[in-house]
Amino acid sequence: MNKELEHQFVTELESNQNIVHKVCSLYTNNRDAHNDLFQEITIQLWKAYPKFRGEAKFSTWMYRVALNTAITLYRKSKRRIKTQDYESVVFKIKAQEYDDTEERQLQLMYDAVKQLGDIDKALVFLYLEDKNYTEIADTLGISEVNARVKMNRIKNKLRTILNP
Repeated sequence: MNKELEHQFVTELESNQNIVHKVCSLYTNNRDAHNDLFQEITIQLWKAYPKFRGEAKFSTWMYRVALNTAITLYRKSKRRIKTQDYESVVFKIKAQEYDDTEERQLQLMYDAVKQLGDIDKALVFLYLEDKNYTEIADTLGISEVNARVKMNRIKNKLRTILNP
């Protein structure tokens, strides 16, 4: 890959890395697993980046890759997410300190969401990120009507979990 493509990727990743952190928080329970999943998602994003056609916003594409990676790894191993070493590419990404204040405030909600199925978790995550149903449907590869119906059912399920 050429340096310009690498520079574009690093710039996009740096400005959107909170998306990956949020996905990692949703699918992991500790800092080590969070960091491992962040690394694996970054690797998958880098591998897929040359195929990114720009038909959707980078952030929408990033959500899709991050969620698919997290779901795939979560299903393979629910205890520990294994990462692969990708030594041929060295990224110099300035890691921002992740502010977990909001995360702590939403911990009850996250705990409830973690009890949902994989696709339902992804749908809630995108909904909480203020994505419209068209974007949610595109990201998850489902119809917009299906996204709306699923979200209504999920809301009811979350109410039951949070208010037993």
